Amino acid sequence: MRTAFILLLTFACVSLSADTVVEEIVARVNNQIVTRGDYERSKEQLRQEAQQSDPANATKIVAEKDKDILRDLIDQQLLIEKGKDLGITADTEVIKKLDQMRKEMNLDNMEDLEKAASSQGVSFEDFKQNMRNQIITQQVIGKEISSHMNITKEEERKFYDEHKDQLAQPEQIRLSEILISTEKKPQDSAAPVDEAKVLEAAQSKASDVLEQIKKGGDFGELAKKNSDGPTAAQGGDLGYFRRGMLAKELEDKTFAMKPGDVSDVIRTKQGFVVLKVAEHQQAGIPAFNEIEAKVQDAIYMQKLQPALRAYLTKLREDAYIFVKQGYVDTGASPNQTG
Repeated sequence: MRTAFILLLTFACVSLSADTVVEEIVARVNNQIVTRGDYERSKEQLRQEAQQSDPANATKIVAEKDKDILRDLIDQQLLIEKGKDLGITADTEVIKKLDQMRKEMNLDNMEDLEKAASSQGVSFEDFKQNMRNQIITQQVIGKEISSHMNITKEEERKFYDEHKDQLAQPEQIRLSEILISTEKKPQDSAAPVDEAKVLEAAQSKASDVLEQIKKGGDFGELAKKNSDGPTAAQGGDLGYFRRGMLAKELEDKTFAMKPGDVSDVIRTKQGFVVLKVAEHQQAGIPAFNEIEAKVQDAIYMQKLQPALRAYLTKLREDAYIFVKQGYVDTGASPNQTG
């Protein structure tokens, strides 16, 4: 989970020369500013995300998106300002997201989460503000744009018929787990432990959880209460796996299971695990009703981009925007003031 945490907290320190003014202003958006530091952090974030998502094509991805960094920073300032006008604060949502992150990282309290951020050289206040800004922009887009978009059944069917080849999928399963760990936790004392007893206790607990499931217990709730896995807070949801992604023994076992089936207790390097197959999708083109939600999402994204660009152009034309010479705002409108 630490890797995921580092990815979320992308505020890497950027090495600048001694004579560089860190807070050099590269753009003004009404009463707000975009600094050189903001710009460099966004460039670094883009590089890290590209490297994580597609290492082989990272350089190409960065080259394609680098030109829009300042545009995106100005867009964000415009949306945040609009959020203030609409009375959106995102305070409650920030608290919920931080608490969810704390649970995913198996931390006891918010102080531990703050310490985890600090250990990565991240300002916790900066991180919270960044999270708040993202939530505000999402809510503004939802309120001002998404709520006015309609998708008809005819559009869905047309998209499905025209993109069947792209909608084809390999055989895959969606798994959930309840992991009873046998690994020593950081808070455990340094005193020697009886490994045999640890194994026995973990196996016994896993067997007890399995019995509860067989008697009708809810797998997701039992995962939240008992699992030591990183996805415990999500009810143990591990996501989708295609053939070749799991160890051969696990693949043979899980791909032979039907949706809703639960495995026996399985010994792993981390401890003892109980797996549930939540979905089992066969290879081929799914029926329309099976992927209607996916089709809706695809159409939504097709419509959202031009609608969002048009909305941001209008916000730009109603705002004062200044861009320092040497920097380029690829979203600039010829009618904006600056």
